[in-house]
Amino acid sequence: MTGPRIRPMTPDDCAGVAGIRVAGWRYAYRGLVPQAHLDGMDAGEEAERQRARLAAGDGSVVDLVAEAADGTLAGWAAYGPYRDGDVRTEDAELYALYVPPERIGQGLGRVLLAEVTGRCAAAGHRRVFLWVLRDNARARRFYTAAGYTADGTEEHFELAGIRVPEVRYVRELV
Repeated sequence: MTGPRIRPMTPDDCAGVAGIRVAGWRYAYRGLVPQAHLDGMDAGEEAERQRARLAAGDGSVVDLVAEAADGTLAGWAAYGPYRDGDVRTEDAELYALYVPPERIGQGLGRVLLAEVTGRCAAAGHRRVFLWVLRDNARARRFYTAAGYTADGTEEHFELAGIRVPEVRYVRELV
């Protein structure tokens, strides 16, 4: 496989990115979040949310897509300032990283993560943070292999009345 082309996401990519995100959630989070939430995810609604987010964005969030040699979308990542509550800090945060389930293990996630990490370093960020579901062992191994480490911080969010634990990972860039 030749390497994917990494480029900024455009409004025309929103439907493809939405499909990747919904399929990614359904694959990666089965058994970790309420199944009713996964079943209720709608790629069309997600595409509209993505379009609205892009249109209203202030440029602080960067969305990148990986485009395969055949022109299909093969991954999506979003990053920007680290959010400490409602405050944006000087550190960076990876908000999302998904590849279609059928492309897992092909190196696309590694390429996207390396691109995000490199861009954050070039922008002068000292650290990149990310949050991962505590029980998502595959994702935790992936981030550890890329030089990210769990820093001991854990938080929860709620889905369909269920508390879902997340752990924070960090990678020093300086």
